[in-house]
Amino acid sequence: MERSRLAGDDTLRQQSMSAQSTSDATVSLAGIDPDAMRSHAGDAVRLLKALGNEKRLMLLCMLVDGEQSVSELNNQLDLSQSALSQHLALLRADGLVHTRRDAQTIYYSLSDGPARQLIKTLHSIFCAVDAAPGGENA
Repeated sequence: MERSRLAGDDTLRQQSMSAQSTSDATVSLAGIDPDAMRSHAGDAVRLLKALGNEKRLMLLCMLVDGEQSVSELNNQLDLSQSALSQHLALLRADGLVHTRRDAQTIYYSLSDGPARQLIKTLHSIFCAVDAAPGGENA
């Protein structure tokens, strides 16, 4: 049990180091304006709350490559229709997804902006490492 926990700690440490090197290469944190951060903190919190639920995070990940119908999303997630509708309504209310109706079918797509950028960043930190040659799962 202890060995398994330590292995998990090593994995998180490696992901953190990978994330650090990725962020160092693309974003300099020097010169962050605390007043600007303060004025946008509420927006950031709303986005992070939406992403803080595994099912909503997976919904946004499924939409990153294009729109999908409610039935397509439902087939990919282990959720009741009611629970899926509640998650989609929250994402829609937060402006993270857009809808399009075609007759009886409703299609969802990921909005451009911070949510899309964050999903791609999360993918590069947690998923791309596994898929890369020589990655953990290689």
